[in-house]
Amino acid sequence: MQFEGFDQSDFETFTIEGLDARMEAIQERIRPKFQAIGDKLTGELSILAGNELFLHIAKHARRTVNAPKDTWLAIAASKRGYKMLPHFQVGLFDDHVFIWLAFIYELPDKKEIAKNFLEEIDNVWKLIPSDFVISLDHMKKESESIESLGKEGLKKALERFRDVKKAEFLVGRHVHSNDPILKDGDKFLSFVEDTFKALFPLYKLSYQQKVSK
Repeated sequence: MQFEGFDQSDFETFTIEGLDARMEAIQERIRPKFQAIGDKLTGELSILAGNELFLHIAKHARRTVNAPKDTWLAIAASKRGYKMLPHFQVGLFDDHVFIWLAFIYELPDKKEIAKNFLEEIDNVWKLIPSDFVISLDHMKKESESIESLGKEGLKKALERFRDVKKAEFLVGRHVHSNDPILKDGDKFLSFVEDTFKALFPLYKLSYQQKVSK
């Protein structure tokens, strides 16, 4: 299918009571759109990466009681999974879409990646556009703009990512559920592509320490 945009019912999915009912709505409303978005993005990101990347769509398979508060697609360099690798995400909470380059706590090389970013802090600071946002926990809605964080705040966020076992580092954009761009599939896809292209030097930098070992 062709992605034609998100609508209010997609966001209202996360107000549906009950695990089974909400999961059914995610599967019917959102997953086909993720498949269409992912099919478009995966090929383009693979070209940028110079190697094949793979699409993963969240299954929430471990959930037995609590309904998910968000859902997402991820694109990473392994067919087997994405959580242990730097990866790109597009997903929804009930009030916004998130577009992330994500380094989450399962990442085995997180200390080395954080160290590499900290050693290149001036470069990292310049690479991140001023209207992008940072999150330190993918489970939470909250984020902070890179502009309000400042370079010192970015440094502290990366130090926490390095030193705290469960700490994470996600960088990208949020789009509010009522933003008109979400109604236009082509415009939204272009917006996501521009976001990931801007973040690609940071993605590449995260792999440099592995090559240098």
